[in-house]
Amino acid sequence: MIDAHRQAFKEEAYELVAELETSLLALEEVPDDKETIGRVFRAMHTIKGSGAMFGFEDIATFTHEVETVFDLVRNDKIPVTKQLINLTLSARDQIKSMLDASDSGYPVDDAEAAAIILELKKLLPQSSGVSEPVNVASSKASSIPEGRPVTYRIRFKPAPEIFMTGTDPVKLIAELAALGTCRPIAQLSGIPALEEMQPDNCYVYWDIILTTSRGKDAIEDVFIFVADDCELSYEVIDDGSAEIEDDYKKLGEILVERGDISREDMDNILSLQKRFGELAVATGLAKPDDVQAALVEQQHVKEVRQERQVQQTDAGTSIRVPADKLDALVNLVGELVTVQARLSQTAVSKRDPELVNIAEEVERLSAELRDNALNIRMLPIGTTFSKFKRLVRDLSNELGKEIEMTTEGAETELDKTVIERLNDPLVHLIRNSIDHGIEGPEERVAAGKPRQGTVHLSAVHSGDSVLISITDDGAGLDRDAIRTKAVERGLIQASAELSDKEIYAQIFAPGFSTAKKVTSVSGRGVGMDVVKRAIDALRGTIDISSTRGVGSKITVKIPLTLAIIESLLVKIGADCFVLPLSLVNECIELTSEQSAVSNGRNLANVRGHMVPYVPLREHFKITGAPPAFQQIVITEVDGFRVGFVVDNVIGEHQTVIKSLGRAYKNVEGVSGATILGDGSVALILDIPHLMRGAELAERAV
Repeated sequence: MIDAHRQAFKEEAYELVAELETSLLALEEVPDDKETIGRVFRAMHTIKGSGAMFGFEDIATFTHEVETVFDLVRNDKIPVTKQLINLTLSARDQIKSMLDASDSGYPVDDAEAAAIILELKKLLPQSSGVSEPVNVASSKASSIPEGRPVTYRIRFKPAPEIFMTGTDPVKLIAELAALGTCRPIAQLSGIPALEEMQPDNCYVYWDIILTTSRGKDAIEDVFIFVADDCELSYEVIDDGSAEIEDDYKKLGEILVERGDISREDMDNILSLQKRFGELAVATGLAKPDDVQAALVEQQHVKEVRQERQVQQTDAGTSIRVPADKLDALVNLVGELVTVQARLSQTAVSKRDPELVNIAEEVERLSAELRDNALNIRMLPIGTTFSKFKRLVRDLSNELGKEIEMTTEGAETELDKTVIERLNDPLVHLIRNSIDHGIEGPEERVAAGKPRQGTVHLSAVHSGDSVLISITDDGAGLDRDAIRTKAVERGLIQASAELSDKEIYAQIFAPGFSTAKKVTSVSGRGVGMDVVKRAIDALRGTIDISSTRGVGSKITVKIPLTLAIIESLLVKIGADCFVLPLSLVNECIELTSEQSAVSNGRNLANVRGHMVPYVPLREHFKITGAPPAFQQIVITEVDGFRVGFVVDNVIGEHQTVIKSLGRAYKNVEGVSGATILGDGSVALILDIPHLMRGAELAERAV
């Protein structure tokens, strides 16, 4: 059970360090935003409190030091500076390293942690001194769990001479209000007649109802400099553990508890069978202000409990489930879809109406189950976008450039696995935009552009796919330089007439680079090759558009999920094959007469456009004679159209993807397999790989 709690803490902590990074980057843009400062503080406070509770003392102690600095920021004692943001981001990385180390067992760099704390302490004003280490033991022993909202009843009665010390009680109450939900009630019964009043004296005191998760130490901190000059009392009236349905105390009970009347007086009043508050005032046993304060307290606690009930109701609508359990669920759904296809096929072959009805019902239910199971794995891609903001910030600083990153469509949802596998290719694309695309500030000014460049990252749904675009306002791709380099490397013929897209596609060739020097960021021609391979593995496509001097746009098209895809089932001889439907444009007929007209060049005339095609029967060396009328499935990848000749097109098919075993790992042109309704296996064609093979074969001719 303890391990389960520690694991739950780590999962929450990883989310909090991500939130911390996002908040810090937002704070850097708007340094005086109190709400963002609060987000930073709350993230660190929760990490510290929960870390101490679940045995991560090193994380709690380290975070406490950073939190101390941000407490001063929150109280306007020190400003938000670039140095502070840099150090806090480093601290965030250190906290993440500590979390990673708890799993990997690798030692944490304590020297790095000490250096960060030392630099942070240099930012503290001299009067603040060095913060005390966090009392982990007290956090554990506290009867009230850290972070739980607690409601306090506070009576603040300043000394009459408090104004002479330069203290403003109203500011203290405002500071108290910043701790949570606060309701102050000014008590005016002590104000004397005008002729007896001293202008410099304070005759008012306050009853305050405060709900906060900051603990009593935070309350004491507010009054720390006036504690000797006032009557101050506070007590917990609701520790957050009471049952929601419990009613709060009656008005009379509150007045008795506060010492404003005796219990005997309360009983006497109750015997009059009138409204208690009116009677308390009418009998002179309680002042109207006292009754008003008690009524406010009653109403406040009631509202806090109602709010807590809403929060608990909301929390009950979602649960945290380990990712591997979701993977297992999707795998089982995939198996069910396969069995359902077999059942449907069997029902049709048996021609039994009752069995057909059952098969249709199972098909409907399995389709709903599939959609729901896949939706559970969907995550907003914004979780990845936030990581790239840090990448842009750090890399632009390293290269001496001024670059802003903007995002759009962060709420677009994508399969969890796809998001994870998109990280590396997007990192390479953004690094390339920053290093090769966007110019330095002086160069941009000379070109009539703003000093600050922009990288825009966007995502949008498009049918069963997501389009992710990286747009920059940099120098754009140098078409001539790319063509020259491609000719030098023998990738294209010097006399070849190619479109811009065909020229730009050369940058994805392994080892291709037009950079004149290799830097720590790029220049070796590896990154774009990695991008191409990763996107191909995701069955996605890449489209490039660029204007010299204006900028470039790279659009990646990715399927929503990798587990179950819509596909086109085709047949060659006795074997079935599957093509991802997202890559298929159309199907046309290929007759033996048309084959003869093309003089062996494997070109089909599609409404006036010549489209190359690959005879899959020959490619896979399938024996037997082809039918008189074959079909060409026209596909499109990265703007290029290529046809694949098959014997018959069976139709659309819901494909549950199965990976190939080790023995078939290096088979070219095949990316996986699926089980059909009759129990046979159909191979899933790797269209981008087959297209590249056809292109190389064409060059060889």
